[in-house]
Amino acid sequence: MRKKKRKRKKKTKQTITRAVTHIRLIEANPGKLEALDQLVAVYLPLCQQYTTLFCEAETSPDKYQETVFKTDLSDRLHRVAIQQAAGIAKSVRTNRANAYQAYLEDVADYAQAKAQAEGRMSAFKRREPTWTEWDLPVLRVPVIQANVNVVVLEKSEDSTFDYWLRVSTLDVGNPLRVPVKLASYHKRALEGRTLNASTTLHKRNGVWWLTLSFDEDVPLQTKPDAPTVGVDVGIAHFLTTSTNKAYGSFHGKMARQHKHDREKRRRKAKLRACLEKKGVPKGKLPSTSSETSQRLSRHVKQEINRAVNALVKDHRDARLIYEDLNVASMRFKARVMNSYLYASHLGHIPEQLAWAAAKQGMAAHTVRAAYSSQECPCCHYVDRANRPNQKTFKCLVCGYADQADRKAAQTLAGRWGDRKLAACRSTSEVKALLMTRHEAWKQQNQQRIQDAGPPVQLSFWDPPEMFLESSHE
Repeated sequence: MRKKKRKRKKKTKQTITRAVTHIRLIEANPGKLEALDQLVAVYLPLCQQYTTLFCEAETSPDKYQETVFKTDLSDRLHRVAIQQAAGIAKSVRTNRANAYQAYLEDVADYAQAKAQAEGRMSAFKRREPTWTEWDLPVLRVPVIQANVNVVVLEKSEDSTFDYWLRVSTLDVGNPLRVPVKLASYHKRALEGRTLNASTTLHKRNGVWWLTLSFDEDVPLQTKPDAPTVGVDVGIAHFLTTSTNKAYGSFHGKMARQHKHDREKRRRKAKLRACLEKKGVPKGKLPSTSSETSQRLSRHVKQEINRAVNALVKDHRDARLIYEDLNVASMRFKARVMNSYLYASHLGHIPEQLAWAAAKQGMAAHTVRAAYSSQECPCCHYVDRANRPNQKTFKCLVCGYADQADRKAAQTLAGRWGDRKLAACRSTSEVKALLMTRHEAWKQQNQQRIQDAGPPVQLSFWDPPEMFLESSHE
């Protein structure tokens, strides 16, 4: 008797994790805070040792790794340190692998461009890509990502405090009980919620802070037949949609503030280098960081959040399609442009977009972004020269022209549901597939040209309506 094939349940809700931050541990007496300081003074170096071990190992980081280093911590705290280090190392190795893959693809692209420029090397000014090995991560901020085995949040019943935080310390068998007092907005956020077992303790500017979290189920409101809206990420406009709307920008005031702050940090770096040559101890050297830089970073992220919220508000009934952006692999020739890129926090945009969509019960999906800014939606021809400048897209083959960011957003929207493109494992495979589609387009339209009459030079055509059908094949 044949077994009936099990039907997949339709996803009707999505679970999001909300964090309750900025809970300040100011009610504890100095003795208890000193015990926390003693704990993290042993915990952080141990976490650093395992992070270095996992990053240098050839195998994948294992949070169930057997203990290697000796420590005064209990076995449970030792295990928590290993788990935290494994998470950090996994993120570092994933980002490095993505960056190295992008470097290999840049090398292959460079070799192809160099081969095409054979015979006119004097005009070939493109630099060969170089790889800089990543430094091992250094843990500077005291952070304990704890589970219920070492940190337990207990509801207070007979005191003025809201909770008691029971923390395992170096003194095995004698846990530390830290009082927790919630502000009114914390109480509103946690009202009727069931807290997760994991908590995070971190120390910033000499003050200990606590972060709690809870899960929330949000019903999925996007209909299966909802229209798709492509979203392109950029600096000129943080978000550009296929519906011809733009949200947010790093240009203008923020760009001027970034330029001023960069010049200030460069002057401080020169002063630091001069003092270091004169033998000034490292502890007395001026720092190259600045409060204005941190303030600008927070302001940029706030502007990104506003732009994302406005986009979600304008497209409540749509399915959002955005690019799987990897900022770690993005490089410019000029240092100024690289600094400009990192200051714009483009990597924060996809994360915020996914979070905002999930919070509203909207469907949001990532697609391959490779060559989305260079691909012609009409004939699928891919070439860097299709972008004569940052704002304009004009195909060299069929002459299709449009605003570059809007065209890229439309391309991303069209890639939703493209299984052949999703199956590609590298950008070289993506380019090969797109060029195959371009060849198919040429063969199809050559027959139409012969039937229509005398040949016409393709590069001067405006894209005819009859050719638009092939852009979806």
